[in-house]
Amino acid sequence: MIETLRAAIDKGATTSRAVVERCLERALSGEGARTFIHLFADTARAEADAVDRRQRAGIWTGLLGGIPISVKDLFDIRGLPTTAGSTVLADAPAAAADAAAIERLRAAGAIIVGRTNMTEFAFSGLGLNPHYGTPANPFERRSRRIPGGSSSGAAVSICDEMAVAAIGTDTGGSVRIPAAFCGLTGFKPTQARVPLYGVLPLSKSLDSVGPLGRSVNCCRILDAVLSGQRYQAPRPVDLRALRIAVPSTRVFDDIDAHVARTFDRVIAFLADGGAQITRIAVPEFAEVGQAAEVATFPATEGFAWHRDLLARAKDRYDPRVAERLERGRWISAADYLWLVAQRNQLMASMRARAAAFDVLAMPTVPITAPLITDLERDDELYHRLNLLVLRNPTLVNFLDGCALSLPCHREGDAPVGLMLARFDSADDTVLAIGNAIETTLTAIRVEAKSSQPRGGVAAELKAAK
Repeated sequence: MIETLRAAIDKGATTSRAVVERCLERALSGEGARTFIHLFADTARAEADAVDRRQRAGIWTGLLGGIPISVKDLFDIRGLPTTAGSTVLADAPAAAADAAAIERLRAAGAIIVGRTNMTEFAFSGLGLNPHYGTPANPFERRSRRIPGGSSSGAAVSICDEMAVAAIGTDTGGSVRIPAAFCGLTGFKPTQARVPLYGVLPLSKSLDSVGPLGRSVNCCRILDAVLSGQRYQAPRPVDLRALRIAVPSTRVFDDIDAHVARTFDRVIAFLADGGAQITRIAVPEFAEVGQAAEVATFPATEGFAWHRDLLARAKDRYDPRVAERLERGRWISAADYLWLVAQRNQLMASMRARAAAFDVLAMPTVPITAPLITDLERDDELYHRLNLLVLRNPTLVNFLDGCALSLPCHREGDAPVGLMLARFDSADDTVLAIGNAIETTLTAIRVEAKSSQPRGGVAAELKAAK
């Protein structure tokens, strides 16, 4: 974890160079070739040495001083083209400046170890990339399950200790989905919290920049850096006073048995600890789905950005990504303007509905990670599961919420994410609540596998929808 390593470097128990070398060693083996599109080994070593010199001189090296961080392949890095998991942009002009997020990471002392693999142009929640290969999920690695996307390499870089934490983007779940599938923590902030300057866009209306890490506090630290705020230790939250709403609308549709049991167990434990659990209908979630049948922001805004590039080099795209982008060609200006108005109306309605609760809780993704080979050879399965894994996270993006995904499965089980969300720009509150719930989830995750859930929340909600 970030805070543990920072303390070790401060005390002289290790050095930034030693930490970086361990990360590079892992990145040069195993899944590393599929995890990183660009590995910055030489510059990472040089930057780590500079941190260590300042450390020995007693100079403050920053909140992230000496910590190796991976960044998704759609952040501008000065002097390099930004390729966004594609080959079509390999000969694009080099970026003239770092993205705002990269500037802030460097100013905080982070060591950028490399750019991570991703779904081409960030347009899928599964994480497959036919150009660079798909890094396998650490769970049951021999079976080679998807890592989730689009920030696929970001998650695997942390799981395989190629980086201490990672930065991704989230347009419809691209931070939270890989976090959920890989057993990590991921945070999607309110969109305006982190500047998007220097980030290759998918949807200007929905794109956001967020961290992935091994703990809520890792995400808190990175969020403070990315948002330009002063980091403060998490404030205590009394779970006994917590008001948690569990939506019954859409989020449990087509849920698999393992995710349902895991969610039931978590909600039952929180209720036993004194949290007030209220099941609520959320008609706004249904209306988001209905709006998507008319138009979507990623298709419309994504096609606008890609139109000329598709005309020149469509044959060099991942065909599945090109197909989804091309749908934007047929969305009219009237439908797009209707979508904007509909979104504004639903955001206001959702803020009012959620105001009585401290947080909404739901499964991040309703299924566990499927096999890479199954999705590679079956287009129908790919498109169906892509929509399914994106569904719950996308609700938050469309309604401009902030959301945290926490691992909530038992040790040894397939990873499952618990998503906590708010819709009033209360990012710090979600992170503070996440800190409190994380402690409870740690106890749940290590309980004996033979124990049974003490409730049927997901089943009840599924019946009530």
